Amino acid sequence: MSSPDRIGRYRLERPLGSGAFGVVWLAHDDTLEAPVAVKVMAENWAYRLDLRERFLAEARLLRRASSNRVVQVFDIGELPDDRPYFVMEYADGGTLADRLADGPLPLPEALRLAAEAALGVAALHEAGIVHRDIKPSNVLVRAAPGGGDRLLVADLGLAKSLAHASGLTLVAGSAGYMSPEQAEPGVDGIDERADIYGLGALSYHLITGTVPGSPGKVVRPDRLCPELPDGVQRAVMRALEPDRERRWPSASQFAAVLEGLAQQAEQAGPRPGVRPGRRRTRRVAVAAGIALTVAAGAGAGITVTLGDRHASASMVGVGDTTGRIAVEVPAQWSGQLRGAGWAPGALGLSGTHEPGLVVASDLARWEDLDAKVSGVFVGLSEHGDVAAKVRAIGHSDCEYGKTRDFSDPSWHGQVRRWVACGSGGTSIEEIALASTGGGASQLYVEVRQTGGGDATDRVLDSLKVTK
Repeated sequence: MSSPDRIGRYRLERPLGSGAFGVVWLAHDDTLEAPVAVKVMAENWAYRLDLRERFLAEARLLRRASSNRVVQVFDIGELPDDRPYFVMEYADGGTLADRLADGPLPLPEALRLAAEAALGVAALHEAGIVHRDIKPSNVLVRAAPGGGDRLLVADLGLAKSLAHASGLTLVAGSAGYMSPEQAEPGVDGIDERADIYGLGALSYHLITGTVPGSPGKVVRPDRLCPELPDGVQRAVMRALEPDRERRWPSASQFAAVLEGLAQQAEQAGPRPGVRPGRRRTRRVAVAAGIALTVAAGAGAGITVTLGDRHASASMVGVGDTTGRIAVEVPAQWSGQLRGAGWAPGALGLSGTHEPGLVVASDLARWEDLDAKVSGVFVGLSEHGDVAAKVRAIGHSDCEYGKTRDFSDPSWHGQVRRWVACGSGGTSIEEIALASTGGGASQLYVEVRQTGGGDATDRVLDSLKVTK
């Protein structure tokens, strides 16, 4: 069935986005002469009564919140084919995910935006609603009267009334932002503290430009931003506590702390290396690998354990989830794989998500230079100067070895080697490669090795990238 031109008095102009169960349109209310957003249930799901009820429940919950910090619902109805729709206020400034497209924000701005988002979540909690999917793309930006921006919490498709949240039995949320109790629901129930974790992850992303890792394995933000004030780090990491009893007790209290930290950061003035420009850290390569994002969807896992099934092979082939990157590594390196992408912003490049993978004998200890861990990180980028960013990487816990050129029919670039890292005799090679054929594709590669031998050229010779 073709898309309608009008829904009631609302004239459809263009789609704003789509999800698993619906499409959101920018529309014009001809009666009030104002832009609105209209969310229409997807045609192929309209027959599912359970999904239809979930769709309508989102509208009811948004209406129940009744706060200027939460997207407001103006109208609800049905199309002639019985598909439900509801009409919301239109946010003309995009989302916080759009703000992060060029990397981390200046610290005062990041903290103030996080505080505003926390106040929106607090309004939901006051209305007896737990969101369960706090992330940058679900926080909208709307121009406020008289100038400035107003944040609106949106997308309550996974939200639940707190009165019924204790009975949840399905995994729901987005990887990197999802609290550990959401991955194992039904044990003690889900409450407001799940959203506190999501707010912590949102704050982390705004400050560092990187999605945090899995609960309990989050890289401290000062590893990505060495100049970060201790108070900011403590506040964010408390929100990201795996044990919910140790998190901030309420979204409003977390908001107050973030606002106070924003004022302190404003008084301290701009910090060197923060946008415009980027943050820099000696271990950005490691941080980028650990902060790999995963495919969206409830229950998506971050790490795939490869086990011993390749033990008989000298080299093992692995790839990312998009199928664009393929590489071979020594079999003993292939214990675990994360293959759902990376955040180029962690290296100081534009873009928030590109194809990438990290494979290693023990990913949980990838950052520990004293651990005997070997592995490879590969990230694809088609923007910026990867070689310049890699040349700026240093490792104060290592001794600089040498720089050499690398070239094969597909790639050319430089390999910068660091040795005697930590107490485990680890070597690290930071590598920037450009397409030999003159295309826009560039690769950032980090090879970590322990135990003697050098498999770098075999790894690089095996690299394949498809369009």
